[in-house]
Order: sequence, then structure tokens, then C-alpha cells
Amino acid sequence: MASDSPRDIRDHQVEEPELSQLLSRVWGTPRSLLGWLMSVDHKVVGRRYIVTAFIFLFLGGALAVLMRIQLSKSEQHFLSADKYNQIFTMHGSTMMFLFAVPVMEAFAVYLVPLMVGTRNIAFPRLNAFSYWTYLLGGCFLWISFFLNVGPDVGWFAYVPLSSLQFNPTKRADVWAQMITFTEVAALAVAIEIIVTVFKQRAVGMTLDRIPPYVWSMLVTSFLVVFAMPAVMIASTTLILDRLVNTHFYDTAAGGNVLLWQHLFWFFGHPEVYIIFIPGSGMVSAILATFARRPLVGYPVIILSLIATGFLAFGLWVHHMFVTGLPQLGASLFTANSMLIAVPSGLQIFCWLATLWDGRPVFRTPLLFVLGFIAIFVLGGLTGVMVASVPIDTQVHDTYFVVAHFHYVLIGGAVFPLIGAVYYWYPKIVGRMLSERIGQWNFWMAFVGFNVAFFPMHILGLNGMPRRVYTYTADVGWDGLNMLSSTGAVIFAASFVLLLLNVIYSRYSGAPAGDNPWEASTLEWATTSPPPAYNFSRIPMINHRDPLWADTDQLSVVGGLSVQKREVLLGSVTDSEPHTRSSSPEPSIWPLITAIAVCIFFIGSIFTPWAVVWGTPPVAAALIGWFWPTGDREDEE
Repeated sequence: MASDSPRDIRDHQVEEPELSQLLSRVWGTPRSLLGWLMSVDHKVVGRRYIVTAFIFLFLGGALAVLMRIQLSKSEQHFLSADKYNQIFTMHGSTMMFLFAVPVMEAFAVYLVPLMVGTRNIAFPRLNAFSYWTYLLGGCFLWISFFLNVGPDVGWFAYVPLSSLQFNPTKRADVWAQMITFTEVAALAVAIEIIVTVFKQRAVGMTLDRIPPYVWSMLVTSFLVVFAMPAVMIASTTLILDRLVNTHFYDTAAGGNVLLWQHLFWFFGHPEVYIIFIPGSGMVSAILATFARRPLVGYPVIILSLIATGFLAFGLWVHHMFVTGLPQLGASLFTANSMLIAVPSGLQIFCWLATLWDGRPVFRTPLLFVLGFIAIFVLGGLTGVMVASVPIDTQVHDTYFVVAHFHYVLIGGAVFPLIGAVYYWYPKIVGRMLSERIGQWNFWMAFVGFNVAFFPMHILGLNGMPRRVYTYTADVGWDGLNMLSSTGAVIFAASFVLLLLNVIYSRYSGAPAGDNPWEASTLEWATTSPPPAYNFSRIPMINHRDPLWADTDQLSVVGGLSVQKREVLLGSVTDSEPHTRSSSPEPSIWPLITAIAVCIFFIGSIFTPWAVVWGTPPVAAALIGWFWPTGDREDEE
């Protein structure tokens, strides 16, 4: 807890522009390479996360194009079976573990502190550590792939195919340890977001005034905390089976191969909602702004998010209907799989009602939201179909399922995400993206996606199995596969157009101003891009849409120091302020700790002794991280 000192100067004692100058000096990042590496500013870390995640998106997308070239016609020899298996695994693993979850958390790292009206995220050094861990884990996976040691066991790594007996190389170990890297990073960010939302909200931001996007990230963070340990346990036990001859999945020694599927899918289906729920929060933010009215059914939307979070943990067995589980259990999971469509449907009706009752302005972000609604509804319909045991038994492991989950994940996450890029890019960069290019971007993405993935429904119903690298000419799949591959190329080109728009607008886009969309939430109350300290004085709100309710000027709260980093802490429910707390200074130790952890993780897939000799560097880095330096932050 911070304490007053005779030499402390508080923000209410200083006028602008001197206040901004003092805060910039205290909260700024040193302008040097070392300063860049030491930064704990949530905006700096968030931008790094976003850029890195999109790099992985482009890498994973390139692999998808290679797969579609291979499958565009029968008996194609563009890729060998071994290379196809590696590319198939790398595509799924990159998209699920290195792009989809990290990019959603990346936007939250940048936006949540701004939207709740605080100066930095909770545990900012942990935030920096999470990014470096994520980056090193992603580099580890891709360097392994370029060295021909990339995983080839699918993004799900089913045993016994990933066991030492059937996969004696290090490929499965690389996959399993990549999981550890990314899940450690994701768990760290989840904890930061939970604490930030609960304790660092602006004065007056009661639970029923929290923006829907922030609610979505809060629910997502709890899903991460409860779901991701399961896949970490699964990957760790797989490494133990392969490295030190334990028998978790060895049926001959009393193990159980279905244990892997239970552990993996207990994580895997909440993973879908870890990706989808942030997307729905983005939709709520964008839609209210461009409908020019508050959301219809705010309580319904928030309760639907929470209900989806709870129900997400009761679905995993519908991935296992053909494994011979008891039929009574399967019927219960069928019911739950259909039930979860209800809260999603309620949100869609609320969004449509908001549009109907508003005055919609059809700019690029709203177009991507409308595309999301169309695609996600279709994906939801096929989801209800595969929730039925008889239908799932017929289409399991066919391209029908591939089409379904791409409609859900791309429709439910990627379309809102691209809309969010167009929506928040002016806030992050300070310049507007091109509207004309944006509309071309949307139509290329929408048409390309549907041409690519809708034919897969028909291919699956015609019997085309998943995870095959070629097929014979007599099965009659050539035409639809060529159509699908053509759509995939158009869809990939839409992302190239997005990249060109981002680069062009970075230097030549129109200046954005503080609130170019006339939005209602607090991130638009500061400059574009925001200063290092976010807000010169902490805002105080009395409405769910503060910028629409207080059109003149927001009320503010004073009392924080301008000579050291401080944030205001409040009560969980009513956000009543009760404490000024120090916020950590920039530090190189999160990077050093991440490197030590990286050495520990990578070494452990080659020899169990790495656990022994890898522990002292990690311990030394943590000691350096927490070692008292004798400044006021330590004393307090």
C-alpha cells in the first residue's frame, strides 16, 4: 500500500500541461533498446502481442494454402504424406495455440486497462514475462518445423499415435512442450485481466456498468484459468510417457488412451469459447457504436456470456461419441451441446434488436460484424447437428466437421477480430484505415470464406475423410475440392489486402482524433494513441455509456502521485476507491526469466536431468525479479 510522504506531489495539485509532462516522465518507457526490452507498459506489450499473433496467423494461413493446393485435385504430388502431416499439424497448432487465444488476450492486454479507466494492467512485469514466454514458445515450434522436426501428430496429438512406439522422433515432444509455453503465457494474462477488472476499475464503474467487451474478457479469463491446466497436465504426462517411461497412456501397462481425449477435450471445447466469447464482446462494442444507441438487453448479453462460460465445461464428450462411451452419458452431453446454443442465440437477438432500433452506420467494422452473424449462425446450425449422436457417428472425422468448426471459429472469432482491427486501429495508431480498401477487404473475405468452406459440408456428407493428404480420382471429389481451394486463395488474399491497408494507413492514413467513431466507452476518452499513463486524471463515471451520458467532460478523481507509478484500487462490486497502490517500474528480469524458463522447458524434452540443471537459472532469475532495490516501491 502506498503511503503519503512530505515530498509527494499529487495530480490534483498540478495543472495541465505540467501534469502531462510529469506523468510522461514517470510512466514513460526509456528510448533505447534496453528500455524497449524492459517495458512493462500494457500498451507496448499489447502491441507486441498483436503483431506477433498476426505474424503467426500469416504463417499458419500460408500452410493452409499449401494444404489446399495439395487437395485441389486427386492424386496430387505437390506435398509428400510426411510433409503434409507436418503442415497439417503446424497449421492447426499455430492457429489454435499461437494465434486464436493469444490474439484475443493481446487485444485485452491493450484495451481492458483503458476501458476500465486505469493507468496500467495488474502485475505488469508478469504481463511482460507472458509475452516473452509466448514469443519463445512460438519460435521454438517454428524453428523445429524448419529443421524438419516439426510435429506431425495433429493439433490434438492423439495417443497412441503420439506415443514413443509410433512416433520415436522428437516431433511429438516439440508439440507437447509448445503447449506448456503457450498455456503458461495464457494463464498469466488471464490472472492479470481478472485482477485488473475486479480491482482497478474507474470510480463509479459498478458491475452493471462494465462494458460488454470487458465482461467477455473476464469470463474468458476464468475459462482459461479452469480449462488450460487440463491440457498442460495432458502434455506433461505425454512427455513423461515418452521420456521417462511412465504409463499414463500405455494400455499394456494399465494406462488408458481415452484419458488423453478426456483431458484434451476438457480443455479443447472450452477453448472454442475462449476464442468465441472475446469475439462476441468485440461485436457488442462495435455494434452499439455503429447502431448509434446503447445495446438492447445489456443484462441478457452479460448473463449469456456467463452462462456460456459455465456450459462450456459440459460439452467435451461430444468429441468422443464414437469411442464407445455409455449411451446415457452421450445423451446428457448431447442435451448440453444443444443447450449452449440458447445463450448464443439470445445475444444474436439482442444484437439484431439493437440494429433494428438504432440508426446503423455501415462502416467496415459493422460489415465484419454482420458477416460474423451470418457465418456464425450457419456454424451454430451444423453444431446442433453434430451434437446429435446418430448424425455425429456418420460425419465424424469427415470434412463436414472441418467445415463446421471453421464456420464457428472463423465466423465466431476471425470476422469480429478483423472488425476490431478496423475499429480500434485508430486508437492504437492514431490514424484511420482506408474505408474503401476495408470494404473490398470484407467482401473478399466473406466470399472467399464461404466458397472455401461451404463445399466441405458436401464433401463430408459424400464421405471425404479428414487428415488425408490425397484421394483417388474415382471418388468424384475433384470439382468441390478445386472450388474450395479457389475460395481459400481468395480468402488468403483478403488478409494480404488487410496487411497492405494497415501498412499504408500507418503512414498515409487520415489522422484519427480522440474519438473518430463517436463511441461511448472510456478508451475513447484519451488521446489516440494514448499516452504512457493513459489518463492524466482517473475518470469517474455514473453511466454505462459514459461518453454519451457526459458529453461535455468526464468527472475525475485526484490524489495519485505524479512522482512515482501509482494506480487506484477499489472494491470488487461497486468500485469504491480504498487504496493507492504502487505499480512496478520497467525491468529486464521478466525477459531473463522467460529465457531461463525456455531453456528449462526445451531441455526437459531431451533429458530429465534438465529439470535439475534448469532449475537454478530459473530460481536465480526469479530472485533477481523480486530482489529489493531499496526504492520507495519496495519500502511500501
